[in-house]
Amino acid sequence: MNQPDLFQPEEESLNLGKFAEKAYLDYAISVVKGRALPDLCDGQKPVQRRILYAMSEMGLNPSAKPVKSARVVGDVLGKFHPHGDQSAYDAMVRLAQSFSMRYPLVEGHGNFGSRDGDGAAAMRYTEARLTPIANLLLSEIDRGTVDFLPNYDGAFHEPELLPARLPMVLLNGASGIAVGMATEIPPHNLREVSDAAVALIKKPDIGAEALLEYIKGPDFPGGGQIISSDFQEAYKTGRGPLKVRARWKVEELARGQWQLVIFELPPMTSSQKVLEEIEEITNPKIRAGKKALSQEQAQLKQLFLSQLDAVRDESGKEAPVRLVFEPKSSRQDPAEFASLLFSKTSMESSYPINMVMIGADGRPRQKGIVEILREWTAYRFETVKRRTNHRLVEVLDRMHILEGRHAVFLNIDEVIKIIRGSDEPKTDLMERFSLTERQAEDILEIRLRQLAKLEGIRIEQELEKLGAEREDLEKLLTDPSAMKKKIIREIESDAKTYGDERRTLIEAASESAPASQVLDEPVTLTLSQKGWIRSRSGHHLEPPAFKEGDELLCTLECRTIDQIALFSSTGKVHTLQASQVPGGRGNGIPISTLIDLNGRILFMLKMSPGQSVLISQSGGYGFLCKSEDLIARTRSGKQFVNLDEGEILLPPAAFDPLEDILIASLSSHSRLLLFPIDEMKMLSNGGRGVMVMSLEKGETLMEAGIARHDGIAIRTIGRGGKESVLVLSEKELLAYMGKRARKGKPLPIKGKAAGFAPGSS
Repeated sequence: MNQPDLFQPEEESLNLGKFAEKAYLDYAISVVKGRALPDLCDGQKPVQRRILYAMSEMGLNPSAKPVKSARVVGDVLGKFHPHGDQSAYDAMVRLAQSFSMRYPLVEGHGNFGSRDGDGAAAMRYTEARLTPIANLLLSEIDRGTVDFLPNYDGAFHEPELLPARLPMVLLNGASGIAVGMATEIPPHNLREVSDAAVALIKKPDIGAEALLEYIKGPDFPGGGQIISSDFQEAYKTGRGPLKVRARWKVEELARGQWQLVIFELPPMTSSQKVLEEIEEITNPKIRAGKKALSQEQAQLKQLFLSQLDAVRDESGKEAPVRLVFEPKSSRQDPAEFASLLFSKTSMESSYPINMVMIGADGRPRQKGIVEILREWTAYRFETVKRRTNHRLVEVLDRMHILEGRHAVFLNIDEVIKIIRGSDEPKTDLMERFSLTERQAEDILEIRLRQLAKLEGIRIEQELEKLGAEREDLEKLLTDPSAMKKKIIREIESDAKTYGDERRTLIEAASESAPASQVLDEPVTLTLSQKGWIRSRSGHHLEPPAFKEGDELLCTLECRTIDQIALFSSTGKVHTLQASQVPGGRGNGIPISTLIDLNGRILFMLKMSPGQSVLISQSGGYGFLCKSEDLIARTRSGKQFVNLDEGEILLPPAAFDPLEDILIASLSSHSRLLLFPIDEMKMLSNGGRGVMVMSLEKGETLMEAGIARHDGIAIRTIGRGGKESVLVLSEKELLAYMGKRARKGKPLPIKGKAAGFAPGSS
């Protein structure tokens, strides 16, 4: 017998790339549909559905005695969910946490964790049973409402879906990360969702705006306050941001003192997390790779320590959340104090709405509120139709049995005689009384106690009752309006039974930002040649003294609320708030402690809103930009001026763009050129610019500035280093007027030009 050659290649081969693509796609679909996303119809993920069904099968209804969680997990794993026991237990724990689920489906006994992130006790210690509201998912499970599928080994059957009597996907929401998609469905109030579902059933073409009159917004388990005013758009599309903050109150104390108390927190925020954030701010750690605290860390620490005296967590059984903040002074404004706390902690945070779920067609997709409720109501109609059909079959079968009994009841002696004397009593009964096989078998199995005289009356009464029920069931199946009224009544009844008041306050408000703690006052910034910067109060000050070997580079008169642009030798621009520069006596601090410096700072410029700036360099090029274009978002600044090797950045010049001004350019060979400002190019992102002045070999652009038509003053250096000022009148300026990028004309001087005189440009 010939053995197959194991080393012989098969006739058909599979491309590795296609195999990997198919394998990953199968995995992705498995994660999306089998793990991460809830189903729109019952709002459950597969593991949650299996936990609830297993507990129902174990008889753990709300009135039953709770059993060890380990028994539940074992049943779930052994029959329906062959995965890790810890993952199944974690899913059950979440179903029991009142701070995670708006309407918990499992009632946990023992330690089921806390909102501060504490884990639940081991499953061998805790006990569980279903909550009353779980009946919304399980009460109709045995009434033919849903399809059952074989479990993983075919030994048992599990429901494909649960017959949800309310849209649970909106009531409890869901959170999950799949492959290539994620979901974040917020929880909602049961009464509001029920009212919206009823409104849609009554008026199928209702729009999102009308539905949102019933559903005010998310209703989180821990309450909180929704401050967004335009989140309704997220309900139309299924995606959008939501801003939520903690709720607070002021408690008056003795001697005019007060304290601020937080009693509700946003979702995904805990008291422990807030305390850790406060600790990080008031006792910051030096960041990796740094030798000291950053200026931002130091300022934030100082701000908090100047406002906050103490914080403590008084949460307990009486108050699930109670964070107490004591201010430094009772004269502080409570609203500003709260705004400071909210702006720097997770007590005000964003909640992303992303309503992705498995639809009724089995496909994962993002859905708006109208589509969600429309698909759920269609599922509910189909569920009630199946339940009605199932009950109708039961009623007809029971009536059939009772009709057989009624037919033979008056001839009971003859029936007994046939049974005692016949070899085939079933066949003889069928022939004698025109019975079906099902009726004959029932009569043969009847008990003697049921032959009493009163039994005949009971049969007639039950037949009459079943006949009326059959008519009602048939009417439901044939009359759409009757079916609609039935479903509406059931929804309203469930809302009355299980509904509660809204917990989350919806009240639009502006996002928190700490009130400015900077006083608006005049200051003078000084920067030395070696990069030491300091701030001095006031203007028109004498230059300060510096360390030996160091001297003044530049000064800038501004106000503490101004933003300052710092131009480095590499063409980068950095920005600082004038208030960030420390004052006091001494030499100041190295500029490198405020910014991440590459090169050295050459110039400082106050950025005034609405102003324009002329940027130039020694190679003869330059451009215009707006003051706001210079703002750098990071400490490392941004590259703004492109410099070739050997080129030097020249002093920037700020001006009012509404003024009638000229560009004045002065070369190292003492040539001057003036031209209209509209010939310059505006570059909001910086760059190299356009040629300002044509230069000869060995010549550089000394300075480019702003000139007015009434004249200009130029500093000159004569023989022996004597300095003087050349003043050109309005009439004399005409000789130097030209087009941009021309050479200009030599100045009538014997020495050399040294630049424009202060105040002339």
